[in-house]
Amino acid sequence: MNIPHIADLHDAALIPLTARLQHLIDNKTKPVGALGQLETLAVRIGTILGSESPTLQHPQLLVCAGDHGLAARGVSAYPSDVTWQMVQNFLGGGAAVSVLARQHGLALTVVDCGVRHDFAPVPGLVIRKIAAGTADASIGPAMNPSQCAEAIANGREVVRMLPGNALLLGEMGIGNTSAASMLLSRLAGLPLDDCVGAGTGLDAAGLARKRAVLTEVTALHRNAVAPLDALAAFGGFEIATLVGAVLQAAEERRVIVVDGFITGAAVLVAKLLQPHVVQRCVAAHVSTEPGHALLLDYLALQPLLRLDLRLGEGSGAALAWPLLESASRILREMASFESAGVSRQDGA
Repeated sequence: MNIPHIADLHDAALIPLTARLQHLIDNKTKPVGALGQLETLAVRIGTILGSESPTLQHPQLLVCAGDHGLAARGVSAYPSDVTWQMVQNFLGGGAAVSVLARQHGLALTVVDCGVRHDFAPVPGLVIRKIAAGTADASIGPAMNPSQCAEAIANGREVVRMLPGNALLLGEMGIGNTSAASMLLSRLAGLPLDDCVGAGTGLDAAGLARKRAVLTEVTALHRNAVAPLDALAAFGGFEIATLVGAVLQAAEERRVIVVDGFITGAAVLVAKLLQPHVVQRCVAAHVSTEPGHALLLDYLALQPLLRLDLRLGEGSGAALAWPLLESASRILREMASFESAGVSRQDGA
């Protein structure tokens, strides 16, 4: 598999840029650190884009969709048909992410990575269907190695064809919190029960059933410990496609806005393949899914928002987008003490 090399943004050649960015933000007309996390975000964006005056251009919201064979085991509160129905809703403009994309001027692209439905061609839809959903991971691997590699290659190809220097990640796939939970548990070495939540809204009995099924699945695939082996074992097509998208965006030094638990699981796999991808990532929010906070801790990413979201779709990434624009503008447009003729602390 062709995995691109992702350079270290903290190497000796780029340290002076980061230092200059920090100096610039510290010398804006405010007390040092007064804009809190927005200052850290501004320096991160400038470092990613390699600019002291970064401009976010043509932001792309990429929603990858796929079905999971494991959903037949009752691990979700919704039937699998909701995957294709929501894809139609995205394309029709009626979903939350569609509304937010319009509001914030984000170009929305939906990728059929493996939905159990045949879509008619429509603007905004890219067909990269590998199969009509993954196999049931409680019987065998969700994907075979060639399918997994194809999905990753598809993600890279889709990003290559999109303009801009910022990629916002989204997903849709009934059952995909199960895949994300198992990936987190296996690849981060965390207890499975700590990583499993109610997903789309399971009740107590449903959550207990989900935990039991996922315990069975992880035991079946106990030898799938390498990142790509775990990804193939647990699925899904949309997560693997997002892995490729993250790798490609990181190689191109785009700002990557990570939405929720499932897109974060794709970043986790990508990080284990190329550790420096996380340097290009911004965590939009932390969701109510219990594994998400654990995942962000493992990735060492601080979320911008805490809104108790649990929708997915890229909705959290879209909601966080104005903060990235604000951080960039602060760096570009806010006056320094010298340029504004404002006295510093203690009359300096």
